[in-house]
Amino acid sequence: MFFRVVIATFLLGIAIFIRIKAAETSLQTAFAPIYFIIALIYLFSFACLFIPKIIKNIRTNIYLQSFSDLLLITGLVYVTGGIESIYSVFYPLVIIYSALFLAGRGGLISASVSSISYGLLLDLEYYGIIQPTSPLGYDYNFDAGYVFSRIFIHIIAFYIIALLTSFAVKQEKTARDLLAEKESDFDQLDLLHRSIIESVDTGILTVDLNGNIKSFNAGAEKITGFLRFKIIDKKIDDVFPFFSRILNEESQWKPESRFQVADSGKILGCSVSPLVDGNRKKIGNILIFQDLTVIKEMERQIEKNKQLAFIGEMAASLAHEIRNPLASISGPIQMLSEDLRLDETDRRLMQIVLRGKDRLEGFVKDFLLLARPKQSERKDIDVKAIIDDVLESLRFNPEWHEHIEISMDLCDQTGIYGNKAEIRQAIWNLILNAVQAMPEGGILKIETSPDEKKYLEIRISDNGCGIKEKDQDRVFEPFYTTKENGTGLGMAIVNRIVESHMGKIRIKSKPGKGTDCIVLLPIKE
Repeated sequence: MFFRVVIATFLLGIAIFIRIKAAETSLQTAFAPIYFIIALIYLFSFACLFIPKIIKNIRTNIYLQSFSDLLLITGLVYVTGGIESIYSVFYPLVIIYSALFLAGRGGLISASVSSISYGLLLDLEYYGIIQPTSPLGYDYNFDAGYVFSRIFIHIIAFYIIALLTSFAVKQEKTARDLLAEKESDFDQLDLLHRSIIESVDTGILTVDLNGNIKSFNAGAEKITGFLRFKIIDKKIDDVFPFFSRILNEESQWKPESRFQVADSGKILGCSVSPLVDGNRKKIGNILIFQDLTVIKEMERQIEKNKQLAFIGEMAASLAHEIRNPLASISGPIQMLSEDLRLDETDRRLMQIVLRGKDRLEGFVKDFLLLARPKQSERKDIDVKAIIDDVLESLRFNPEWHEHIEISMDLCDQTGIYGNKAEIRQAIWNLILNAVQAMPEGGILKIETSPDEKKYLEIRISDNGCGIKEKDQDRVFEPFYTTKENGTGLGMAIVNRIVESHMGKIRIKSKPGKGTDCIVLLPIKE
């Protein structure tokens, strides 16, 4: 429609130019039919704006425009000299756009209508039935051979143009379909690639040679806590200085480097590889990193289990080597202490020997409990009764003194599922540690509360000396102690008992302010 208006305007400009240059009035009058045809072209182009609203079928719409254009071109040829008209060159334009929009069949139909229209016009003119007008005058003196050859050449040209255009359209359609198929495959491959990249829990980050971040997957967002849109195109030095250090040490790259992120406490494992283009030219770097915090914890647990396994292997032989001589010593000493009449000094020495014997027996007992925990019988027990029993017994312990104030806040439901002796041992150790942390006295606070209806939380707190930050991670390690007379087995035994009951334990402490020991034990089996 647009080009139809452009061509009509071009023809109108030529006609006006020739008319202005013409001096004869009769020649100016001869342009009236041309103006009429041009006016019809404008009117038809305007009507084409509304035809689609009436004729919904697009193919019918295009056929209507094609036949109308051929009719207008035939009229233009007629008013510009018939066989002498140069405007027969407009027929191929209609044939071409018919082939483009209606495929090969539409091009052949337009070529056939063009051939019939042009041939019929020249035949009628040759036989004198019509006499074409021309602004430049009309003098018909053409023989049959010339007329036939002109019709034949135009017909051949029309069909060749239709066939060539149809062939080009078919090739273009094939190429377009192939391109669409390739684009579909590429989109699917790209979707698969993005799905894989976005689905893995591993963080993937790419940077260009200038250190600008170019991609950042969902795994990287989860690990680092940074949102993608906030860091894309930013300098990696500004966002991830710990990654930047690895990139800057190019000569010392390793398959994997481990480092701790200070802000989050996470331990990350990172590997770096070059990012290259299709010509194997380096265009940046790829950083692949994982959160190894859980793995590090597993490694620590495995190392702890190795230590316990080693202790277990030693337990039987140590128990045998220690308990037998200890039994042979303790019996005679007790008999001597009862039969002999000792003065005050010897009696104190005898008490020292007996206390040493009791301490050694306690150590062997704790050692065996840690090294070889047996599968104990478990049932529903009351933690409140156990706490009362421990406090009553602890008042007769040498570590206890009157300056310790007890604060208890126990909930109504203090029943759990476990072994009474083991839970008593764990609570005893925790309360004893709290008492030992307050040699000058203080407040011993014991609290219980339900946690998510699955666990009973037992909190034992003191306001004593507290635990140094560097020692807090090693509290549950066997034989690690900061006490002068400690064995380092108390908290290790507590941890073993809690773990065997499928519970949880954690320590909160500040040096000089006290310590909170929180134990979660399951309420049900």
